[in-house]
Formats: sequence, C-alpha cells, structure tokens
Amino acid sequence: MTDEPETTYLVSVYENPHWRTVLTTNDKAKALAWAREIGDNVRIEEITPKPNKR
Repeated sequence: MTDEPETTYLVSVYENPHWRTVLTTNDKAKALAWAREIGDNVRIEEITPKPNKR
C-alpha cells in the first residue's frame, strides 16, 4: 500500500440543462481520449485527495 494519494480524473459530459454523465478513470491519457472522442460540452476535472496527517 502506498502513502501517496492517487489522482482521479472525472470526464463530465453535459447532455441536457439538468443532466450530466460522468466517466471516471485514474489514467490522464484515457480521460483526454474520451474527451476528444465525445467532442463538445466536455469538462475534465482532476481530483487528488490530501494525504492524511498522522
């Protein structure tokens, strides 16, 4: 088990004013490929949890 937090990439696709589809992956290249494939109305968010202090 590693002590470093792993980054998660969220690919959000806005389809309607109140709906969205979210795809998650730990691979940045895969997230970028999904965004290129989907096209318009796509946002990529990067989430890295803060390490726990002990």
